[in-house]
Amino acid sequence: MAILVTGGARSGKSSWAEKLAMRSSESGIYIATSHIYDEEMRERVGLHQQQRLASGYPWDTWEEPYALRELLLQLQETGGSAQAAVLVDCLTLWLSNWLLRYEGVPDAAALVMRQVDELVEAVSSYSGQLVLVTNEVGSGIVPEYPLGRSFRDLAGRMNQRLAEVCDQVFLVTAGIPIELKSRAYRLE
Repeated sequence: MAILVTGGARSGKSSWAEKLAMRSSESGIYIATSHIYDEEMRERVGLHQQQRLASGYPWDTWEEPYALRELLLQLQETGGSAQAAVLVDCLTLWLSNWLLRYEGVPDAAALVMRQVDELVEAVSSYSGQLVLVTNEVGSGIVPEYPLGRSFRDLAGRMNQRLAEVCDQVFLVTAGIPIELKSRAYRLE
């Protein structure tokens, strides 16, 4: 079962997603997507690692800033997904990694969307418990710079594509999760 958890910054989405994954399996694989660019980010990552250790839940943490599709396929093939819940935190950092890798390359947005399409395909065929964390970035102001606008647009498209293939979609606001997909109004 694939579950998408979205929300704004500091909404509580990551901690709630961890609790959700911990309830679904006796062990978990935590896939961290961030690059550590500065000391503040190093401290954030360290705090998250300490919180996972303090939970007492057996997390196996894997750091993968780019090859999520390949990692999910590997877990599927080796049966790692059958026993452990897999939590990916966070997809918007993963998207940023790809956008920055392709920055200045012609058709960068198309290249990033190709990565998104491959990830969506892997998520849709994943048979184990999979929890994906992403940021809801479209509710704020229009970014001033082209790179920011491109990121916002790509993140919105990525979130829509993943929401289509996930079994459940949760929005977390002020620490309160609401399941959205079952409440979606259908125009059919």
